[in-house]
Amino acid sequence: MTGNRAPWRRLRLLLPAVLVLVVAIGALQYLRPIPPIQLVQAAPSTVTIPGRLAPLPWPQFGEAAVAVDGVGMVGSHGGDQAEPIGSVAKVMTAVLVLKDHPLQLGAPGPTVTVTAADVATYQQDLAGGQSVVPVATGEVLTELQLLEAMLIPSGNNVATLLAQWDAGSESAFVSKMNAEAHALGLTHTTYADASGLSPATVSDAADQTRLAEYAMANPVFAQIVAMPQVTLPVAGVTYNVNADVTHGGIVGVKTGSTPQAGGCFVFAYQATVGSRSVLVVGAVLGQGGTSVLDTALAAGEELAHALGPQIQLFPLLSPATVVARLEPAWSTPIPVTPAQSFTALGWPGLRLHLQVHSLRLSTALRAGQRVGTVMVESPAGRISLPLEAPSQVRRPSLHWRLTRL
Repeated sequence: MTGNRAPWRRLRLLLPAVLVLVVAIGALQYLRPIPPIQLVQAAPSTVTIPGRLAPLPWPQFGEAAVAVDGVGMVGSHGGDQAEPIGSVAKVMTAVLVLKDHPLQLGAPGPTVTVTAADVATYQQDLAGGQSVVPVATGEVLTELQLLEAMLIPSGNNVATLLAQWDAGSESAFVSKMNAEAHALGLTHTTYADASGLSPATVSDAADQTRLAEYAMANPVFAQIVAMPQVTLPVAGVTYNVNADVTHGGIVGVKTGSTPQAGGCFVFAYQATVGSRSVLVVGAVLGQGGTSVLDTALAAGEELAHALGPQIQLFPLLSPATVVARLEPAWSTPIPVTPAQSFTALGWPGLRLHLQVHSLRLSTALRAGQRVGTVMVESPAGRISLPLEAPSQVRRPSLHWRLTRL
């Protein structure tokens, strides 16, 4: 009998230890940290607008570039060699004057009285065969009129007058032009004068496209360069050297020509995409031919008209697009979609990048709680759309906490 009781006695002694061990393991399991819910990207990191961009009619000579405002550079041709740009330089002159002396639409701005020295500059430029606007001693011109006289009939003498009015001297103004070019990232651009007559005033097509896009964001500048003509106190009616303006959707920007620069045309073209108005901006430099300006104008217009119809609206994201998953370790993944739609403006072959960023999440979520963002990146920059939990996520059950591996 004694021999039969021995195993039971040992079992009774072991059982409490086993129970203590089981309780200890259960406690350790229960007290183990619960991993936070993870937000994991489900959408591809790169999305390409379907199709292929039709070849653009790049000019045979010189340089050219074209961009879609607010989206980015579509392409360039002919290299990035810095070359003389002629009166295209006046775009930067106008940008700086408007930066230092901002104007509201419809406001004439401060007045400037023409001096004998300004008239002497006009006469000297006229004798040199330059593009000029007649002025007279004592003539009073507003800032707006001066900008119109410089940008529409392209008065070199007016560019000099504006530079001296703004900075005290043309050399001081040129220093400001180069500082602004540096600030805008125009790495192939150097200014030597305010008018562009100097062959040392150089740039490339891509830089001038970027500058034109920046300039057209100023409504006063955009209004001026879209004018076919202007009436000035002494000069009377003067016409825009940009003969394309108001024709075929061209709404600016500036022409230029010198023997060194050839024909140059920085253009802006108003395209319609769906119900949306889209600005195409570009530049053609170094054009030749019997009339270098006519060649440049034709090349710019052809480039704008070829790209415009290819711009499209691409439905990139919608509330039905699964861009991420919420992954609690204790339940099945939950698909996450954007809270709103996003339609990308672009052209066939344009690559857009998607990246999901998670907020710091806990072990439970309520329906509609913000969990992160999806970032869309294009050549123009980034936009973020919020991501929310589509349903409640409860903390893990006791069973899961005790039995997890």
